[in-house]
Amino acid sequence: MPALRFTLRSQPTRGNDPVAGVVWITLAMALFAGLAMFSRMAMNAGLHPFEVVFLRNIFACLMLLPLLVYRGRRLFYSDQFNLYTLRVLVSLLSMQTWFYAIFVIPIGEVTAISFLAPLFGTLGAVFLLGEVVRVRRWTALGVGFLGALIILRPIGSDIGLGQALAIFSALAAGLTVVLVKQLTAHDDPDKIVFLTNVMMTPLSLVPALFGMGVCAVLGHISVVRGYAATDASLGMTFEFSKLPFTVAMTYLAFGESIDLYTWLGALIIFASALYITRREARLARERAQLPPAQEAARLGGR
Repeated sequence: MPALRFTLRSQPTRGNDPVAGVVWITLAMALFAGLAMFSRMAMNAGLHPFEVVFLRNIFACLMLLPLLVYRGRRLFYSDQFNLYTLRVLVSLLSMQTWFYAIFVIPIGEVTAISFLAPLFGTLGAVFLLGEVVRVRRWTALGVGFLGALIILRPIGSDIGLGQALAIFSALAAGLTVVLVKQLTAHDDPDKIVFLTNVMMTPLSLVPALFGMGVCAVLGHISVVRGYAATDASLGMTFEFSKLPFTVAMTYLAFGESIDLYTWLGALIIFASALYITRREARLARERAQLPPAQEAARLGGR
């Protein structure tokens, strides 16, 4: 698949401000938790999950209008529309299954399962893009799978529709990460956010709630700014804050909680994903220090 040729390397950071990065990413996780809470409220009020997806997208587009005024028609131009189309279709599948999952099972459980996304992203890089994964990364993937088993507890309990949808959403989200990385090779983050939401909105159809658009857009902007301000390995550490934010909000709004096994499984999954992220960042720094001829020889021997 030549159009998707891509290597999972950490992109050069635009700054070196770990405090700003941590603040932005933690804020993003709180906003994404708010998105889940507002979405459940909309569904409890009688909206179908697919209607809520449309509402999230239409209000996200409205929130992005000031960016369009500031940047102008340049935002609509890209030479990667085939890749955008694939990214939008995969993202829409991930979004629809995620919203449906939070409709049928506790939001905290869906959030915990979503930490599988970076692990699925690694698998996507292996099987779709031919990435070489060695023993330590396979071990981390295995540990993450163990964490998923602790959450799902397949022995003695049924894996229902909600859990299956949450797993599929994490799988699609992992593939989305690979596609977004490819898009960043040519387009800036603001353009990627804008075009993705504009293209996704007509696909998701029907009306919704203002609060979801605010959380979705501000959360997306915050997480991109967080990763621009600091290393991915540090930023990834603070994505786990989404779980306590989610649990706190859904407990206050719905009296909903998650059990100890879900916390434990989420921590194990997150630790394995964090290990992969930190290892990739370290390897990328080591590759950046190689002389050009040695790096070319390394790539030729893959």
